Formats: sequence, C-alpha cells, structure tokens
Amino acid sequence: MNSLGLLVGLCSFLLIGLFHPIVIKTEYHTGTRYWWVFLLVGIAAAVAALFIESVWLSSVVGVFAFCCLWSIKELFEQRKRVEKGWFPKKDGK
Repeated sequence: MNSLGLLVGLCSFLLIGLFHPIVIKTEYHTGTRYWWVFLLVGIAAAVAALFIESVWLSSVVGVFAFCCLWSIKELFEQRKRVEKGWFPKKDGK
C-alpha cells in the first residue's frame, strides 16, 4: 500500500488553507506592494523542488512553490474584494 499520494494531498490541503489567511493579512497590512516576495519565494521553492531527492519532500515543496505563485493572483483579487466591501479596509490605506 502506498500512502504517498494521500500524504501529499493532505499537505496540499494544509498549505492552501495556510495561504488563505496569509494573503488576506498581507493585503490588509501592506496592500499589493509585496507581491514580488511571493514571486521570489515561489521561484526559489520551485527550483529547490527540482533538486530535492525525496519524492515526498520535493512534491510538498513544489506545492508550496505554486501556492506562493498563485497567491500573487489572489493578492490582487483580495484587493478587489476589499474594494467591494467584502473584507475590511485598513484605515490610512
């Protein structure tokens, strides 16, 4: 029996769940100003995933990389959600 797929699926689920509040809090405190941090971390993690020998760890790092990259889009979408009033806007922003 191979549980690797379930383990990677669980880690994917947890990482996606972790990135939701990260995107919301990043947009709230800094706006979209630091989108490039998600880009650099995502690229670095993607490159690292290529060189990790463990299939499990490489998979999880790869999922982390794409969560970072997807968060760039979500950061700008979050700004739109704030403008629509769906999320609170920080005073002075």
